[in-house]
Amino acid sequence: MQKNQYEQVITIAQAAGDKIMEVYQRDFAIEQKADQSPLTEADLAAHSLIEKGLQELGEVLPVLSEESGDITWAERQQWSEYWLVDPLDGTKEFIKKNDEFTVNIAHIVNGAPVWGVVVAPALGVTYHGGTAVENSYKRSPNDIEMQVAELPSGTADWCIVGSRSHQSDAFVEFVSRFQTPSITSMGSSLKICLVAEGKAHLYPRLGPTSEWDTGAAHAVLLGAGGKVVDLDSNQPLLYNQEENILNPYFLATPQEYKT
Repeated sequence: MQKNQYEQVITIAQAAGDKIMEVYQRDFAIEQKADQSPLTEADLAAHSLIEKGLQELGEVLPVLSEESGDITWAERQQWSEYWLVDPLDGTKEFIKKNDEFTVNIAHIVNGAPVWGVVVAPALGVTYHGGTAVENSYKRSPNDIEMQVAELPSGTADWCIVGSRSHQSDAFVEFVSRFQTPSITSMGSSLKICLVAEGKAHLYPRLGPTSEWDTGAAHAVLLGAGGKVVDLDSNQPLLYNQEENILNPYFLATPQEYKT
């Protein structure tokens, strides 16, 4: 994948964000999917735009989107390289109108997220980058290179980011190991991006997520010097390894953090 193609994907993600904002600024209907998660016309409009845009790139790869999640495992397991898409991550935040929702597009190669773009259209911010381009950036509107924060030496002065809508007893138990940590609540994939730009040290996810929720921000974090690991095995989070597209509980953090 060439850098100019990645720039095209950023443009596609931002255009999807514009579509979402058209809906966001007026009343809209809310449906329920089979898993009882909410669905709006913004999800579908962004999905359609992204899928069409990616198909028009010079190098056409398969696309796995939250709104096309019925692709069979028999087909997916043949993929060594594909686009992983969440057209509207944080639909609950979108419905609440608190601005904390994103468009996520990740380039996955052999199970690893090598590049991603995360657009927060209501905030006017785009995060992009990964190991494929060696660095990650925050565009608002100009690119600023990001780097994860240095970790505190003891148990004090930690900043930990948690879910806006999904905090759990397990999260409370996890943060109890730190001395009066600063807790930042945030919606969607922005939580991982906060670690990438050095505004938080840790993001423990102790609740359910799907692969399209994390792939793009995971790539961005890797490009900024971070990692996302399975909380039980401490191994890097991988994608499209089995039929189930649910992630294990995980931890997003700078590379040097030891569990």
